[in-house]
Amino acid sequence: MPGIIDSIALIVSSLATATWAANALYLGTYAALAGGLAFGAQALQGMFVDKPKVPKPDDGSYNLKQSVPSLAYVLGRTKKGGDYVFLEEKNGTAYHIIVWAGHRIQGFVSHYLHDDKATLNVDGGVTEPGHYDKDGVSFVHIKTRLGLNAETAYSEVVTAFPTIWNNNCRGDGLASVLMTCRTVDQKEFMDVYPNQMPEHSAVGDGALLYDPRKDSTQGGSGSHRYTNPNTWEFSKNLALMRLWHLCHPVGGKMAYENMYLPDWANAANVCDQNVTNRSGGTEKRYHGGFWFRASNDPIEVGRIMDEAAELVVYERADGKIGVHAGEFVTPDVRLTAENTFSIRVDKNKRRANTVLGVRGRYVNTTKDFITEDAAIYGDPYAVVDDNTERTRTFENAAIQSHNHCQRKQKLTFIRANARKVSVVADYTAEGVRNLPYRRFVTVHYPSRGLAEATIEITSSVTIDLRNMRVSFSGIIVNSSLYAFNAATEEGEPGESVEPLPDEGVPVPTDFDPTIQTEVVSGGATAAFILATWDFVDDTLTYEMEYDRTSGSTGVQSVFSQAGETQVRSGYLVDGEEYKVRLRAWGGGTKSEWTDYVLLTATADPVAPAPVTAVSVDVSTPGEAEFGWTAPNSSNYFACRIYINTVNDLGTATLVATEYGPPSATDLRVVTSLAAGTYYGWLVAINPSGKPTNPADNDVATGAFTVT
Repeated sequence: MPGIIDSIALIVSSLATATWAANALYLGTYAALAGGLAFGAQALQGMFVDKPKVPKPDDGSYNLKQSVPSLAYVLGRTKKGGDYVFLEEKNGTAYHIIVWAGHRIQGFVSHYLHDDKATLNVDGGVTEPGHYDKDGVSFVHIKTRLGLNAETAYSEVVTAFPTIWNNNCRGDGLASVLMTCRTVDQKEFMDVYPNQMPEHSAVGDGALLYDPRKDSTQGGSGSHRYTNPNTWEFSKNLALMRLWHLCHPVGGKMAYENMYLPDWANAANVCDQNVTNRSGGTEKRYHGGFWFRASNDPIEVGRIMDEAAELVVYERADGKIGVHAGEFVTPDVRLTAENTFSIRVDKNKRRANTVLGVRGRYVNTTKDFITEDAAIYGDPYAVVDDNTERTRTFENAAIQSHNHCQRKQKLTFIRANARKVSVVADYTAEGVRNLPYRRFVTVHYPSRGLAEATIEITSSVTIDLRNMRVSFSGIIVNSSLYAFNAATEEGEPGESVEPLPDEGVPVPTDFDPTIQTEVVSGGATAAFILATWDFVDDTLTYEMEYDRTSGSTGVQSVFSQAGETQVRSGYLVDGEEYKVRLRAWGGGTKSEWTDYVLLTATADPVAPAPVTAVSVDVSTPGEAEFGWTAPNSSNYFACRIYINTVNDLGTATLVATEYGPPSATDLRVVTSLAAGTYYGWLVAINPSGKPTNPADNDVATGAFTVT
């Protein structure tokens, strides 16, 4: 029995869609029975431990700040941020050291500050965007390290912080970036740093990969040796990435000696095949790039590469790990009714399972590595039936070409709608024992509608040694499974949102400052500027600047509350001319000023007519209720009430000011009066505090006694 079990192959298929199914395929029959290979045990562990998901391309658009980040690994070319390992400031310069990848990389292609692509001079100074360079002085500098086995410390940081960062802080094996940012004068800060501290990200070519085709000791031609990573080269070939991952500690933790390298060389050749895209140009069949963290589930990471390159990893009869490339291979195993115990065919024509179209998403490398929608494959509106699964979404972080995405969408469409087959065959029949090592098999069973049908195996091949039977499931395909005519099938990619140039904070519109007046302490009227403008956004605040045209007092400014559409100045000097302008602030940046508006602060020199029908009611002890009728004067603003114990307005005390409209009958109660005889006067004023003629006897109440 052990000898028979040892011959059982482990097939690991990327075609499964369910997590449980994919894990089972990775685990395999052998691993389930005998404890299996290292990556089988790791897969078993992955079934019970919830590990972080592989990051999406957009997740790398920012730099991570945490105490102990998980190392990032970059395969192929991609755009991402990094992990902070140092951030300090000294003498007005901030020093950022960011680890971009936890391994040696081929090199950095370009750098970005926020969403703007940066141009560097020979010293690493940022010259574009231009606001980082003022008068030929670069305020931001960028330097890099590739992550060699023995790296060099950043001398700038060692010089600035010798007590905490010395020449031993090299970052061996870590691809990193040093970004220094100098401070500027406060008045220029928002011009140089309109978005505050720059957020760095970079496009880079990731890990060096072993290529068996370039190893003369493995049947290839070249100096590559899997025992010497220094001989490896950078590549975007997805099969080589998968080989690297299976043999790396963050992946399968296997040895290259356990890999069947002829299979991997063939898969790499298939990935390097040229295909024609819709524009008539050529590109590689299965190339791409993505990044992940050491803490990510290696099964999920492997599935991304398997899916993108149409790879199926399996264990051969000799115990080595082989791979089926993403190509059609004519089957050499044929099942007939004579060697088939049972067969079940599902036509897969149910409306609920019919996929009318496939929507794909891919990473567009020509547009700063943003994720875009590809053209829809199929016609999702072909059938009007709410029970129909109109579309299925396909997305893979490693796919970086519209043509590649469309080819995968077509395969997704075909497999979703293909007839499904389950077969139980005789394990002793000729060739049947090779089924675990095959991707395609021929089934001839005319009574079930299968005449020399080609079946793509989509499940693990199960071997029942008690009954000497072998069973598997698959879908019916044909030899043109991978055929693709880009001119007619690729379609036009969807329009992506083009980032608009930063126009800054908008200049205020309909700026309208006017002179207003109000009564202040003591009843005087003061003039001020009240400015209004059009509403734009709740997050904006506005700064109004005003100054005498004579310049005798200096510039003054006031700020509005966020979301408000008006602001007022302090009190003005009566009779002075002022120049006024406005600008908006948002997110720490400011707009341009509006044009100046000239205004003159003028107090009202004309007194209103006196109040009439003056009366006083002292029926309530300790109180006096004054009544009057306001004059019919347009500039009437308020009535001042004076009280004295003698009949002398000049020494009387102002006890109240009652505001009201002209011609109105009004009253005011003055409380807390001591018992005694009083004299009262009611004096009308205008908004500038100009009183009516106090000599007019109509404003006097005469003597009244408070009890």
